[in-house]
Amino acid sequence: MDIPDHRPRLPRRPLGIGVLGCGTIARTAHLPAYRDHGLPVVGVWSRSGAADVPGAFPQVGRVYASAEELLADPAVEVVDLAGVAHGRVDWIERCVRAGKHVLAQKPLVTDPAELDRLLPILDAAAAAGLRVAVNQNGRWAPPWRLATLLIRAGAIGEVVGVTHLHDKPLPPIVGTPFDDLEHMLVSDYLMHWIDITTAWMGPSSRAAAWEARVPGQPDHAQNPWSATVSLATESGATAVLRVVGEARASAGGCPFWIHGTTGTLRGSVLLGSDRLSLERDGRTTDHPLTGQWFTDGFAGTMAELMCAVEEDREPENAARTVADSVAAMLAALASARAGGVPQPVRAVTP
Repeated sequence: MDIPDHRPRLPRRPLGIGVLGCGTIARTAHLPAYRDHGLPVVGVWSRSGAADVPGAFPQVGRVYASAEELLADPAVEVVDLAGVAHGRVDWIERCVRAGKHVLAQKPLVTDPAELDRLLPILDAAAAAGLRVAVNQNGRWAPPWRLATLLIRAGAIGEVVGVTHLHDKPLPPIVGTPFDDLEHMLVSDYLMHWIDITTAWMGPSSRAAAWEARVPGQPDHAQNPWSATVSLATESGATAVLRVVGEARASAGGCPFWIHGTTGTLRGSVLLGSDRLSLERDGRTTDHPLTGQWFTDGFAGTMAELMCAVEEDREPENAARTVADSVAAMLAALASARAGGVPQPVRAVTP
């Protein structure tokens, strides 16, 4: 079997990017990714101020005085919504009304009512020939991306089950805005894992989630540090996503297993643990990987959106497609609130 190219595929003519929101993630991932992959940033705007951005990133054309000024600039063809989830649907609607393609940060929404509001906005965008995608950059983490391409090529047959283990320390949570989010692990952090799992085995029909405070967790930490999410599809395929807590590991990472009807993929992401192997017909093949989730994954989401515009098609990370992942997360969130009682997942795509 020919091995697919897992690297981000760049457009022939990159579109001009306007970045709305220049917080930590924009400065450490979005802007470096666009710089390194030759994706032009026309300008930026941020509520917290962005006057220092061109000094750190000379490729940034200008700093806008307001969001309205950015949206009115015809040189801005796609808007990167890099801010927080609150108000994201309003921003998507404003961008669409301004005639811009949109790359929205994840999680796309965190409230079922916002998902209801979003769907007609996506219809309006499609009618206007505009593409709305989501920055689910984990889809372009090299091991996950190659696994996706191999699954599409039929390397393991039909997906039977997916297992993820978070075998590394959590990122800093205490004292950050993330700790103020309700059920943060389920509603925000694990969104990447829920999304890639949905991309591999299809939309879920039910979800369950359990959370727990763990030994050694400080009392002032608002969120539990352990979470387990379980997903199931109508076909019978299942998935488990497990965060054990503040793992102490000398060679940590996030290993995963994808079992299929004719083969198995085994791999890992993050902390230099990147790897992927395919076991099929009694043989195991290790596949070489190029790049890193941070920052190649961020280039992958934007480049895929631009390629989709160029080729007049929906991007792989289209908001309507990612809505299936969001629906699974919302059901898992409802389950966590209910103490782990399984919940049905809303069907979003036909």
